[in-house]
Amino acid sequence: MTAPPAGPDAPPPGSAASWRLQRRQRWQELAATGLRAYHAYANWLVGISWRRFILLSVALLVAVDMVHDVPPLTWRITEQLPPARRLPSPPPPMSPVAPAAPAAPPDGSDGSVGTDHAPEAGTSIHITKPQSGEGVEIDIGKDGIRIGPKQPPNAARPAASGAEAGVHISLPPGAASDSVRQALEQARREVADAERQARAQVAQARAEAQQARAAAAQAAAELSQADDLPRTRVTRVGIGDALRQFTLLWIVASAIIKYTYKGRLQAEVKAAQATETAEAESLKRQVVEARMAAMQAQVEPHFLFNTLASIDHLIETDPPRASTMQKNLIALLRASMPTMREASGNGSPGVRDLGRELAVIRPYLEILKVRMEERLATEIAVPDGLLSAEFPPMMIQTLVENAIKHGLEPKAEGGRLRLAAEIVHGKLQVTVADTGLGFGKAATAGTGVGLANIRERLQLLYGPKATLTVAANPPGGTVVTITVPYRTVEGAHA
Repeated sequence: MTAPPAGPDAPPPGSAASWRLQRRQRWQELAATGLRAYHAYANWLVGISWRRFILLSVALLVAVDMVHDVPPLTWRITEQLPPARRLPSPPPPMSPVAPAAPAAPPDGSDGSVGTDHAPEAGTSIHITKPQSGEGVEIDIGKDGIRIGPKQPPNAARPAASGAEAGVHISLPPGAASDSVRQALEQARREVADAERQARAQVAQARAEAQQARAAAAQAAAELSQADDLPRTRVTRVGIGDALRQFTLLWIVASAIIKYTYKGRLQAEVKAAQATETAEAESLKRQVVEARMAAMQAQVEPHFLFNTLASIDHLIETDPPRASTMQKNLIALLRASMPTMREASGNGSPGVRDLGRELAVIRPYLEILKVRMEERLATEIAVPDGLLSAEFPPMMIQTLVENAIKHGLEPKAEGGRLRLAAEIVHGKLQVTVADTGLGFGKAATAGTGVGLANIRERLQLLYGPKATLTVAANPPGGTVVTITVPYRTVEGAHA
């Protein structure tokens, strides 16, 4: 466990605040570890190709499908259940059995047979068993044949109304006794056949009922025996099925991370490259500015020596001109040396106002005019309203030096130099024109390093918004033009 940090504001050990602080620290450590793992995994995904990613995904799915039912991922639990007790089932219903018909004696004494005559339906015979078992009595009279239970000798004969028990057979008129006996015999045979069939059906039904009761008893015994046996239940438990879904989600999430993280890395790489480029450009600008500051802090030795030699010569021959030349040299040195304000870093870096640049150019031209006398004519056409305009230092001086050194001074009759500034299409345009020999025609022509330095500084300061052009000046000479965005410097002075 991580101990809370010791300090004057640390909570006392064992307190609730200390416990909350430790818990917060543990969560922070876990979050940092998870973030590192995420970036490591995302970098690995970006480092592999999409083809390899697909192959690894398919292999992972196959491996999960093979091991998802293995015991470490899936297991089975067997449970013992108590015997189930069931309620006794009701006995099966008994099949109804038809009552057995009484057997007919051979002589027909225990039954009564009769024929009723109906004019519409023809002759019919009905045989019924008498209610008493004492025998039957057959009475043949003029109305027909009567068969009924035997009456005791002293009993009165029942009326012929048909209310007595038995069967009354009515014979058609003119029926002979032979035909009656034949009908009775035939009826007796039919009754015997029907009785035998009924007994056979009753016997078959009783046998089937016995079989059904036996089957029911056997089934009940088997069910009771099965209920008394213990039962088991097997339950399957595992994470194999959920593991498949998790694997699919993992693959989809990895594909999304691979796609998005790659774009993020590319953006970070581009940002790093842009930062490196900016730092390189800034360093390059600092180097150039340091070089130009060194150039601004000092005057060329040969120019300074020549100027001092001229002053020494003029002191003996022309003291007033020597005094003027000395004053111009002092002004030049004062304008060329960096002031305390510039050294402290105030103002816009790498630029200053156009008036400060002219403060260096004017004494410089005056000194050269003393040396070249009538061979050099100068003109400065800069409106006062542009003296506060922003302009990089040492550029105009470099152009003026080149024009005099490589154009006007090698020319025997000398020439004219004109410095002008104006606003063209919203930009500041400074032009240095001379009537010398022309660009690159003098024996003292330089290597163009000065112009290259000017172009490099303009690119660093303004990018494509600034330009440097070199052209011929008819009828002879060179015109160099510098164009920069027009901006004013606060606190500028003429």
